Amino acid sequence: MAVMYSPMQVLQGIWPLGVLAFGIALVLTPILRAIAYRKGIVDRPDDLLKPHGRPIAYLGGIGICVAYLVAILAFGQMNLWVLCASIAASTIVITLTGLLDDIVNLRPWYKILGQVLAAVILFAGLAARGIMPAGMFFTGWLGLPYWLLGAVSLPFVVVVVISACNATNLLDGLDGLCGGVTGIIALGFLALTVYLACYGHNGARDELRVLLCCAMAGGVLGFLPYNAPPASIFLGDAGSMLLGFFVATLMMLFALEGTLRWFLAACVIFGLPILDTSLAVIRRALSGKNIFSGDRSHLYDQLVDRGMSVKKVVALFYLLALLAAAIGVLQAIFLRTRQAIVLDLAILVIAAVIFVKNKMILPPSRSSDSPQGH
Repeated sequence: MAVMYSPMQVLQGIWPLGVLAFGIALVLTPILRAIAYRKGIVDRPDDLLKPHGRPIAYLGGIGICVAYLVAILAFGQMNLWVLCASIAASTIVITLTGLLDDIVNLRPWYKILGQVLAAVILFAGLAARGIMPAGMFFTGWLGLPYWLLGAVSLPFVVVVVISACNATNLLDGLDGLCGGVTGIIALGFLALTVYLACYGHNGARDELRVLLCCAMAGGVLGFLPYNAPPASIFLGDAGSMLLGFFVATLMMLFALEGTLRWFLAACVIFGLPILDTSLAVIRRALSGKNIFSGDRSHLYDQLVDRGMSVKKVVALFYLLALLAAAIGVLQAIFLRTRQAIVLDLAILVIAAVIFVKNKMILPPSRSSDSPQGH
């Protein structure tokens, strides 16, 4: 396959927007921290799920959101203004939904309604550009009616958005964990989309994917210095759901190639939050608990309970996220779709065996309901 562009040509003119997002988040986060403490928008400790010794400010996700949106607005691709507008609008909806939860403690179903609304707005922008994400499942089905693809794509987008938002929300349980892991995921997506732009150019839409990855990576890196253990500010649900929505957005944009190969790679890059959420949901189901209730069933909780320090657990998760990103990118480049499916199933089996052998999948011995979803 011939190289159409070099990586530097792809990144040219876009990477400064990632630097801009970094600078905005770096400057804005301490301001938001001060506002959160002044207004009492804080995460208060408890005896089980929130072991921090004092109330910690929320609103960290607002700084990332502002940085992300400014980068999108500065992009300036007028031929993509409808799609950019839908991404910006749906990003605002998901962030406001999380912010409301941080302030007034929404019921889980209200949060899901906000996620559904954001997904519908995102789908509208995709459809306006002729992007039907479900089309990658019907490769070779010539003549499939456009309305049928739309009827399948809308619920598909909704499911992916809800799943990704809740996966990152559930991962946000240790200082620096969710932000750092999602930053690595953004860089993995960036590597994948730069490769696609170099070898299979999709014009301005490639540039949009590169922009979103650079903007999110920059925003997260600007936030992390304040969130690293011991954190002085948290993402809050506004931030954790925003990060999940970014992941869902990129997954839908990888449908541009019209094959399952790139979506599978994105799923692998996002594999660590998927595995952690699956483990927590299975343990809660086995214990007869509501899957939305909080307990210490997450992988990171279990590692801390087994004696690892928070810093060591976070470092381990960063390494695992880097490994997942590398596997996802490499499988997309070197493996056919069928081979990638076999590899991904093998990884799932290996993870399941590790969880079972280490008794991580058994119901937790102690638990308590929590509206935070941690």
